[in-house]
Amino acid sequence: MTGWNAQDIPSQRGRVAVVTGANSGIGYVTARELARAGAHVVLACRSRTRGEAALARLRAEVPDAAAEFAPLDLGDLASVRNFAAGHAERHEGLDLLVNNAGVMALPAGRTADGFETQFGVNHLGHFALTGLLMPLLPRGRDARIVSLSSGFHALSDLDHTDLNSERRYRRWIAYGRSKTANLLFVHELSRRLATAGAGIVAAAAHPGYAATNLQTEGPRQAGRKTAERVMELGNRIIAQPADTGALPTLYAATAPGVRPDAFIGPKLGLRGAPTRSWRARWTLDDTSGERLWAASEELTGVRYESLTG
Repeated sequence: MTGWNAQDIPSQRGRVAVVTGANSGIGYVTARELARAGAHVVLACRSRTRGEAALARLRAEVPDAAAEFAPLDLGDLASVRNFAAGHAERHEGLDLLVNNAGVMALPAGRTADGFETQFGVNHLGHFALTGLLMPLLPRGRDARIVSLSSGFHALSDLDHTDLNSERRYRRWIAYGRSKTANLLFVHELSRRLATAGAGIVAAAAHPGYAATNLQTEGPRQAGRKTAERVMELGNRIIAQPADTGALPTLYAATAPGVRPDAFIGPKLGLRGAPTRSWRARWTLDDTSGERLWAASEELTGVRYESLTG
């Protein structure tokens, strides 16, 4: 994988891709490079204003791009269902789903459905979206599902007795647990896809330290000006640009030979070319993955019937 970059993306012509959180940062770069490679890309974003602005920017940077905006709020399961239904109406299928959108270290809050915000948006919203779109993914034609995690998953294993942080909320621990949930989801999904003989690859990726608004949004919402300035300084001095941070995602989404349950990140941890990444042992725990899956089905009401029926 040494030196792999966006110019190495194979042709994506004839493929339909959905990228969540595609209005900025890693998500925008991912959508733009997939479109540049020929995919028809759906920019799935919470804000219509920012989503449509991103679409206009993408079309300016890639004039022949096949792309569209569709509203999606991962913190509202009704919005997730509406997005999936709308996609099925507009498109015959789906070849690539990139579960990119996320929030980090926010003040305590709840989604529209009453879930702790980070667990609800980062994991449950994407769990529901993937399950609702699963019937559209073609079997045996290199369909892929890529979920974004983070090196911060190492902060904490899941507490299966308190998935919504009702007993105690610590913003960074809650973030770490949501990123652990992303990896456990990919692990369990990969197992179920293999059992079903689906021929669909589920993989995970993380960007390392990339300069995006993810770092500053939590302090901004909490009114912590000093922390916000520190994050801005880190983005300028230490972080790699979003164009580089998106490479692990693009590799997991397009490179030949990506294996199920792979975790792709920067070679040097925080930055560098994409390669296989270290992950905590608890993200490979079959029992934990099964427990999370069962809880996620119960909380969202979404069941992956195409993998069981």
